[in-house]
Amino acid sequence: MRSTSVKVWDSIVVGAGQGGLSASHFLTRRGVEHLVLDANPAPGGAWQHRWDSLTMDDVHGVADLPGEAAPARSQERANVAVPSWFADYERLHEVPVVRPVEVETVTSETTDDGELLVVHGSLDGRQRTWRTRTLVNATGTWTRPNWPAYPGADDFAGKQFHTATYPGLDHLRGRRIVVVGAGASAVQFLGELAPVADVVWVTRRPPVWRTEEFGPRTGLEVVTEVERRVVAGLSPTSVVGATGLMLREQEQEAARLGAYDDPRPMFERLVEHGVQWADGTVEPADVVLWATGFRSAVDHLEPLGLRGPQGGIPLERVPGNVQGATTAARDRRVHLVGYGPSASTIGASRAARQAALEVSRQVRVTPPGPAPGRTEREELAS
Repeated sequence: MRSTSVKVWDSIVVGAGQGGLSASHFLTRRGVEHLVLDANPAPGGAWQHRWDSLTMDDVHGVADLPGEAAPARSQERANVAVPSWFADYERLHEVPVVRPVEVETVTSETTDDGELLVVHGSLDGRQRTWRTRTLVNATGTWTRPNWPAYPGADDFAGKQFHTATYPGLDHLRGRRIVVVGAGASAVQFLGELAPVADVVWVTRRPPVWRTEEFGPRTGLEVVTEVERRVVAGLSPTSVVGATGLMLREQEQEAARLGAYDDPRPMFERLVEHGVQWADGTVEPADVVLWATGFRSAVDHLEPLGLRGPQGGIPLERVPGNVQGATTAARDRRVHLVGYGPSASTIGASRAARQAALEVSRQVRVTPPGPAPGRTEREELAS
């Protein structure tokens, strides 16, 4: 047993995006002493890394943070509007954030303070550790782009980008671009690029178009299926990807130009000046844009052995709350927000409330009473 006299936190939140800020809010409401570790040098989560041509009118939706409304739709750049909103939120709500912290691993140790989680990372280039009774992981997916390793990639003379490195409209005007992917990002890129560039759409599987409006019932069905997978320990599918595709107003011009007509099947390899199919046909290209999605950024949790035999991290089901599955079944001290059914801005905020509730139970913190003039029900819903 290790003896320790260092600071032990009730909880540490990893990540200061939508899920991390929401988790901090609800932990504070419940009187849980915590710290938020963020890898970015400034507020804004993944939004600060989005491309310049993405405006608030273009994003698929940003949920409110607890107690603060999201920025309105506008022509303002999303990589400016959302980080500015996050920064204001951190300041107004006195979020206890430390940055830039690159969390490398999380381990467990037995001490005279009980079984503790140890967060290993670096702050300003110096190795640091933080000890905590619980951990809320809210690292999202942005740092784990799914960038396929394809034959001939080193032979291709053009440029390759992923959604995570997309340089924006102005950098690609007049180019011959192969867009790879069957999800919402591919549709959005085609909508932006087709009016100013020559585009070819390539997909491994046929795109699934939504034939009816996306309502609450459809959303519940989609999230329930994702929850079923993570409870079973399967790798989570994308909530957004499972909803089906629908063209928005800003993509109608690309549709008129035929950008979405008959996407081509996946090519076999890249060649010097394009992509090549199995029959030897070559499509000339200056750029290959991989809109191939992301994976959950949870590698730092590997030492805890959270994965099940199916390859995913099994989560405990919360009856009546499909987005409340946050507690790791193999180590209940760990809570994942923005993983599986909560992998959306709305889901992350809802899951954060449930994670904070579970953390407060585990560390046996009695939450403070409601603010003056507010009922307990209103306090918990904020």
